[in-house]
Amino acid sequence: MVPEPDSSRGCEKCGHTETEVGTISTTGGGLSKMFDIQTNSFKVVSCTNCGYSELYRDTTAGSSDIVDVFLG
Repeated sequence: MVPEPDSSRGCEKCGHTETEVGTISTTGGGLSKMFDIQTNSFKVVSCTNCGYSELYRDTTAGSSDIVDVFLG
């Protein structure tokens, strides 16, 4: 049985409160795309239960702040 999402805390899709944080890098446009230069960096916060993920622009702050935003 999947718990009902809690609008004040937890994953937006399933209400689970455990996450994993990863990073991805992407190219921009123009020359950076042509030469495959990674110019954009993002933190990826994913629910460990259902896999729902959100991207946050990497500002090199602590990842715990990003998890707090994801969980509400």
